[in-house]
Amino acid sequence: MDVLRGRLAGLDGRDYAAYQSLRGEHDFGTYTLVVDQVPKDPYAPPDTGVYRVRVARAASGLDLEDDATAVGAVATRDYVARRFHTEAVAVSGKRRGTGNSGIITIAQPGQVVLDRTSVALDAEWLEVRCFVGLPAQGRTIDAALAETMLFDELPEIVRSSLVATTLDRGALVAHRHTVEDARALRAQLRPSGLVAFLADGAVLPRASGVDSRPLTGPEVVPFESPDRLRVTLDTPHAGPITGMGIPEGVTLVVGGGYHGKSTMLAAVAEGVYDHIPRDGRERCVTVADAISVKAAPGRAVTATDIGGFIRRLPDGRDSARFTTGNASGSTSQAASVAEAIEAGARLLLMDEDSSATNFLVRDARMQRLVPPEEEPITVFLDRVRQLCSDLGVSTILVLGGSGDYFDAADHILQLVTYRGRDVTDTAKRIAAQVPTGRTSEALTGLPAPVSRAPLPEGIDPTNQYGHHSVRAPAAQRLVFGDEEIDLTDVSQLTEPAQTLAIGLAVERIAGEFDGQRSLRETIDHVVAEVEEHGLDVLDPSQRGGLAGFRGLELAATVNRLRSLHIGGGDAPVGP
Repeated sequence: MDVLRGRLAGLDGRDYAAYQSLRGEHDFGTYTLVVDQVPKDPYAPPDTGVYRVRVARAASGLDLEDDATAVGAVATRDYVARRFHTEAVAVSGKRRGTGNSGIITIAQPGQVVLDRTSVALDAEWLEVRCFVGLPAQGRTIDAALAETMLFDELPEIVRSSLVATTLDRGALVAHRHTVEDARALRAQLRPSGLVAFLADGAVLPRASGVDSRPLTGPEVVPFESPDRLRVTLDTPHAGPITGMGIPEGVTLVVGGGYHGKSTMLAAVAEGVYDHIPRDGRERCVTVADAISVKAAPGRAVTATDIGGFIRRLPDGRDSARFTTGNASGSTSQAASVAEAIEAGARLLLMDEDSSATNFLVRDARMQRLVPPEEEPITVFLDRVRQLCSDLGVSTILVLGGSGDYFDAADHILQLVTYRGRDVTDTAKRIAAQVPTGRTSEALTGLPAPVSRAPLPEGIDPTNQYGHHSVRAPAAQRLVFGDEEIDLTDVSQLTEPAQTLAIGLAVERIAGEFDGQRSLRETIDHVVAEVEEHGLDVLDPSQRGGLAGFRGLELAATVNRLRSLHIGGGDAPVGP
């Protein structure tokens, strides 16, 4: 500590790069501060600095049972990350200087529990990988503020978040038990013939469109399941949980505007993750291979087989190897469906509000006006049952404007102010009384999408200045080399830390692309590596800004690369 204090005093007023002299290990008695990497610029993103705070395991108050299982370890590290982040914001959460200087922080956790590199835990140490924005005025070192941050603020954050005397064991155990219960619920879905489960009493609405915390106040209506779909599942800690089980097959969600249809679908989409206690959705779970599919006009598509939905294209392009740098609404959604199935998705989540209308439905009047030979699109309505019967892919579709799907659906759920009603019998009776008069335009069966084998050309994380550049400014935005990838429609990404991990995974698997191994094979391989060795396998610098992701989102990101090149002669789509 004395050596560090002396070094700081000698840096005052010097150029920011002189902070590099602080690299090394610094013993603060109750913990060790390890400075591995200091940004050379105060404007550098927080994840470019590598700082580690190490506390002896015995001093942390964490029991051996807390991380005795893989699930428990993830939950425990997630809990510690939240404690450290909360205290860091309270003590040193405001920038006090140029750029990102003057703050102590880690990657901010959201409402879901994820595997995180911001906290590491073994038999000897509890380690938090944080960012210490060493302060500067312009590019000039502010040594006095740096001393305050390192000798007053950081010790306070450590004391209030990482040591046994301030550990709330009850909250930690509740955090772990909530995750273990969610895993138990999810494990029962497929054996029970279900794809999702929403617990009675769940709070589905969020605080706002930009705040994923649960809505609070007298206007909150807890979810209530319909009798016919009500099931009871067991959990190891909370006991039997009753709620709505959504069966495999085709489920239609209907209802008036503002009654919670899209909110319910969003809860189902996020049910692939475990949630923190008191989130409102912590007992809402979905099978792990579910994916949201939306229209994404303007996205890149490379050699994707959309022939099941687009029979031919007016310009003569091959719909079996469709390539474009500017997909339309319908072709982008067709490509996303095909790519999701190719990557292993077995449940599609779709909402009419975020879909291309001409991809979803074509009614009898339009069929008479525009004959089939002039319409290249085979609408989703004519394929949704084949997806289930031929490929084993279920669908949950939110639809409020067309009853044509009544004939195709196995189950029809109506939401009335967040309360579910099973209206399947009524809808089927209406369908029989009021036939649509339309003819199915699915003239053939639905084959599985063709598996593609990427080539390594063009997938380069180096930017125009020759620097390695993989950044995630937001959960739905990835900077990869010279490309900025719009992931707006990849809506199940919840945190930038996931997106950053995916960017590094893209870089890692690019070396395995050889035009022979399929995209699915390479993605499964890197996901297995991460499961076996941890997320650090993607980032040897151990900077701490990564969070767990699914192979489905990794595949979706690769598929949106404009530099992607597929074996068989397809050229990259270009910028």
